[in-house]
Amino acid sequence: MRIPLDRQDSVPLYEQVQDYLRRHIVSGQLAPNTRLPATRKLAKELGVSRITIQNAYANLESEGLIANREGSGAYVLPPVQMATAVTDSPSHQWPLWQQALAATGSEQPASSPTLPPHPDIISFTGVGDPRHFPVKDFQKSLQAVLRQEGSAVLEYGKLGAGYLPLRETVAHILASQGIQTYPPNVLITTGSQQALALICQVLLKPGDVILVEKPTYNLALNLFRVLGLEIVGVPVNEDGLIVEQLEPLLQRHHPRLLYTIPNFQNPSGVCLSGTRRRQLIALAERYNLPILEDDFVGDLRYNGRSQPAIKALDPRGHVVYVGTFSKILMPGLRLGYVVAEGPLFDRLVQLKQVTDLNTSPLIQQAVNDYVSVGRYQAHLRRSIRRYRQRRDAMLAALKQYLPPEVAVVAPQGGLFIWLRLPAPLSAVALRPLAAAAGVVYAPGSWFFPQADEGEAYLRLNFAVQTPDRIAEGVRRLGGVVWNEIASGK
Repeated sequence: MRIPLDRQDSVPLYEQVQDYLRRHIVSGQLAPNTRLPATRKLAKELGVSRITIQNAYANLESEGLIANREGSGAYVLPPVQMATAVTDSPSHQWPLWQQALAATGSEQPASSPTLPPHPDIISFTGVGDPRHFPVKDFQKSLQAVLRQEGSAVLEYGKLGAGYLPLRETVAHILASQGIQTYPPNVLITTGSQQALALICQVLLKPGDVILVEKPTYNLALNLFRVLGLEIVGVPVNEDGLIVEQLEPLLQRHHPRLLYTIPNFQNPSGVCLSGTRRRQLIALAERYNLPILEDDFVGDLRYNGRSQPAIKALDPRGHVVYVGTFSKILMPGLRLGYVVAEGPLFDRLVQLKQVTDLNTSPLIQQAVNDYVSVGRYQAHLRRSIRRYRQRRDAMLAALKQYLPPEVAVVAPQGGLFIWLRLPAPLSAVALRPLAAAAGVVYAPGSWFFPQADEGEAYLRLNFAVQTPDRIAEGVRRLGGVVWNEIASGK
């Protein structure tokens, strides 16, 4: 089977194989019941490892496109015929309890429209670049844990706040960053998104007001909407959240929680100044306001002076601190943590247990082994060097290819660059045009409580592409922007 592979492409070889096969299966060029080549044979023909073909076949099988027959090999499956559901009928009435859910449901953001296809998409979305994660080192940690613990590590594990040695490791890492905490105050979670959900469910109920930065992390906004919270935005500038505007909002809305990303804020990339951090703690004490500090990539600093975590300035337990290993290591690890004290911590542990019992013991122990032997710090240093180079490459490309009227926020760290287009351009309207030209970005409207506030903004991730691909992607984006300006739209 002749599958064209581009070994210089950033797309992994197994994805190239599965994409080729998927296209031919969906189009009917590979007919149902066609037997695919054996993995060993196809690997030899393409000059790749057998595991590359096995991964491609496994993904196609999970999509329901192929199936393995015992002793025979992999075969193309017939297309699935979906039965017409009764709910397709306009006259269908949902049960009353379903209608009640629809009547009281939270407003959801509009789904993202399908973008035009392009043979060579350069995506500036996502988080870090897992392709450079030292898989072999992490594999050693997995093997060490399996060798030491055997099948016991594949069970539920001991219920509680998480694997104690990992909690000790987290406390040690945070101590090196100026956050004095102890293992009994660390809760291991399945990613930072679960941490945010647990905190909100313990502290808030539908209808409560939550203050957020404007703009802020889009998936946090989606969570707050699903929980039925009233979201009130507070603007940010180059020094982060404008704390000076907080007090009138506190008096008017009586919020039950403030959510902030003080370091390399997502999406703007700005950092909260030291003065404002201290002002924020003073307001929290005065107004009995809990603060949820999301420090998702605080370690990724490329220049400038670091500021103390808000949690480090908190003497009385007003701040709940959330961190993650996923963004710097691999998103698929789904491993985060919460630092909290007092009755709140006990409630979080209880809710965590009834939600998913426990975060994977295997992943917890493997990450602890990986971090404990110093591999994490080495990987972090390599990531900082690599991402700094990519940030600088994107800033240079933006200066070269985009009109000078485009406002660019140059971050001192993190993963993102935040742009504002000149009026009357809209990043939402521009997005399908950019996709047709082969470049994808996150429109700013995703990051605002009210979508129409972010029409002029867009977010670019500089960590996921190589400098050459960054330059090409920004060149394509610049061409679209210049064309729109020339057309007078």
